[in-house]
Amino acid sequence: MPNKSETPYPIFNLCRQRAEQIIAIVEADLRKLRHDPYELFTRMIQPAIWLLIFGQAMAKTKAIPTGSLSYLDYIAPGILAQSILFIAIFYGIALIWERDMGILHKILVSPTPRSILVIGRAIAAGFRGLSQIFIIYLLSLFLGINLRWDFIAFLGVLATVMLGGAIFSTFSLIVASIVKKRERFMGIGQVLTMPLFFASNALYPIEMMPKWLQILSIMNPLTYQVDALRSFMITGESSTFHLTTDFAVSIFAFTLLVMVATKTYPKILY
Repeated sequence: MPNKSETPYPIFNLCRQRAEQIIAIVEADLRKLRHDPYELFTRMIQPAIWLLIFGQAMAKTKAIPTGSLSYLDYIAPGILAQSILFIAIFYGIALIWERDMGILHKILVSPTPRSILVIGRAIAAGFRGLSQIFIIYLLSLFLGINLRWDFIAFLGVLATVMLGGAIFSTFSLIVASIVKKRERFMGIGQVLTMPLFFASNALYPIEMMPKWLQILSIMNPLTYQVDALRSFMITGESSTFHLTTDFAVSIFAFTLLVMVATKTYPKILY
């Protein structure tokens, strides 16, 4: 006798099942924050240092041309993108820990597809990054940064942060599936974060870079994250590449990384 909750549409049932699996993965991951809520607070220290010390010091020099924006207005979205990058890029270490503890083996023997496991973890990482919005907006108020406060713009910030966290956490999962050692993973994570951050438009305009670095910056997903955040967060600022391009590049990068992570995910057991 068929289940009453089932519909005569198999595709709908499959989509609902996949959605429930993703929600379960996200819920399980976010539940970890209850046991270690201080992680969120420690993650807030770094963006505070960048804005309060580096940002104000560089604003006094006026060495970087930022057009009609003050330097603090210019870098606030970049610092938010940076903090999301730093949180997400080390997300894969949890996967290595789960493998060492034997938890990952129990997850992988479940009927849940690998792609759903990757997407669920990516969404969970995106939710983790939302806490950084609070500290950046609070510091921006304190520093007199000209923030946009309309609801649509704030929704854009939320969507951009979620997508940024998903992109770089998925990249982190790929790295974790390759290196398999926590110590080696931490070393590679440190090496990757700085080039991604400095080869973007987070701290200075792309026009200031040498030609070879401009090419790297245009290929860098973080550049488009910063561009979208700057448009959504700062009063009177518009997107350099256009928001459609920012989100198209980000979605393409996320889709590509999910495909790669899905292929490498089972190899974590070996």
